[in-house]
Amino acid sequence: MQAEPKKSLVGEEYEVEVGPVAHGGHCIARTSEGQVLFVRHTLPGERVVARVTDGEESARFLRADAVSVLSASKDRVEAPCPYAGPGACGGCDWQHAKPGAQRRFKGEVIAEQLERLAGLTPEEAGWDGTVMPAEGDKLPSGEVPAWRTRVQYAVDDSGRAGLRRHRSHEVEPIDHCMIAAPGVSELGIEKRDWTGMASIDAIAATGSQDRQVILEPRPGARLPLVELDRPVSVMRVEEKDGGVHRVHGRPFVRERADDRTYRVGSGGFWQVHPKAADTLVKAVMQGLLPRKGDMALDLYCGVGLFAGALADRVGDKGAVLGIESGKRAVEDARHNLADFERVRIEQGKVEAVLPRTGITEVDLIVLDPPRAGAGKKTVQHLSSLGARRIAYVACDPAALARDLGYFRDGGYRVRMLRAFDLFPMTHHVECVAILEPVAKGS
Repeated sequence: MQAEPKKSLVGEEYEVEVGPVAHGGHCIARTSEGQVLFVRHTLPGERVVARVTDGEESARFLRADAVSVLSASKDRVEAPCPYAGPGACGGCDWQHAKPGAQRRFKGEVIAEQLERLAGLTPEEAGWDGTVMPAEGDKLPSGEVPAWRTRVQYAVDDSGRAGLRRHRSHEVEPIDHCMIAAPGVSELGIEKRDWTGMASIDAIAATGSQDRQVILEPRPGARLPLVELDRPVSVMRVEEKDGGVHRVHGRPFVRERADDRTYRVGSGGFWQVHPKAADTLVKAVMQGLLPRKGDMALDLYCGVGLFAGALADRVGDKGAVLGIESGKRAVEDARHNLADFERVRIEQGKVEAVLPRTGITEVDLIVLDPPRAGAGKKTVQHLSSLGARRIAYVACDPAALARDLGYFRDGGYRVRMLRAFDLFPMTHHVECVAILEPVAKGS
């Protein structure tokens, strides 16, 4: 007997009281029948009309947008961006909230994830519950900091550049992105016709005047003549291998942090907020307190940001091993740290390379894993190395909380946790946790 098709609830509207903020840039509400709604474009404590955007009658939860605010929160402001709101650009989550409220919401999410996934209270994590703004981001209510030094534009069928709608491949054409850094906005990406392109990555380095665009043509399309408002290096994504290849100009940009210059190859990772790299290096080094002669690991090391900071501080008698899976990032890291004789960068996945090194003891560890976290197996290995302190840099509080639980099982406790709002107007938040071994007998 064939099962009856499930009834879609997309387009249905519910008047709801909005509950707490949840991880992902939405708030929790319930229908009168008790079905859970994850609602965007609202704030805790509001009463709204929520229109379902995804979900079926028997689903565990529904996704929805607040299309009408019946009772507004005192934290609500009018979104300064004309492209923010239901069904429009998906790049920001909290344009409608005061900056201080955004940081408070992010703190509530971190606290909830720590409690639910690691069984830790803020006090047990050595955290005062605050999310600190990046330097220069303390702005009046509703004002938008132009912080994003890397913007990935999508291109619609008419050749207009824009940003994707939330959980959609549809493109919202824009004339200007308010959170784009001046160096990106000055390129004038939104002004020209990009017919034949699928996407454009625009990069404005903060450590130099380097500007770069990475073009991804649609299948069979020819690369256009690129004429932008500022001098720029141009790269393209090859259809055959997905690799990034130089068209003209430098195949990298130069960034600066902790008084060092770092080469970052096209498509390589660097923190998007102009203050982020220095903010994170400072937090990590203050937490680790490196000593001359220390042996340190920098895992998921990228182009060598933390390895460079560690090498400066452990000195000629110390040593640093960095491990990174990306081939181009490893090349950049080796170039960036070539002046340190006792720094070694190995290519490969951390879980595969680290056991092969034969290292059984280290003094310090920095790990900055991808969004999914390091995982149980890697954390177990790190816990066996006897590090005096470990710094965990996390872009996802859920993954951080899970891994902190694994570290606890391995004999480590969280000494201190700091959180930074390096992605204003979005739900993303960066954390630095400092761990140390649990004292024997405690």
